[in-house]
Amino acid sequence: MSLPADATAIAFILTRDRAVSDAFYRDTLGLPFVVDDGFGAVFDLNCATLRVTHVPDHAAGGHPVLGWRVADIRATIVALKAKGVEMTVYPGMGQDGDGVWTSPDGKAQVAFFTDPDGNVLSLTQD
Repeated sequence: MSLPADATAIAFILTRDRAVSDAFYRDTLGLPFVVDDGFGAVFDLNCATLRVTHVPDHAAGGHPVLGWRVADIRATIVALKAKGVEMTVYPGMGQDGDGVWTSPDGKAQVAFFTDPDGNVLSLTQD
């Protein structure tokens, strides 16, 4: 059996502090809050769902867990920086001063940042 054609994605972000993470995803990133169902906060990801769930001993990994395709990566970075978000620069990756990495073919640009728990998030313009 395959997934139904009308199945929609649900992404999960784990956090040690729901109040801090909820505020980050709602107020800093501007995601529309849907509901707190007692198990997690639910946000609208524009045709998908994000659940922010409390896990007391959560330790973030070093790789992106969620990203967004954006039309203008530079404008998005400026808007996020105005809300206190800093782009992550990885040594040796070849990112520019804004933290943007450009693919070898020049078609994609990617930037990384973290949420309050250190979960790696990304922006992509292609």
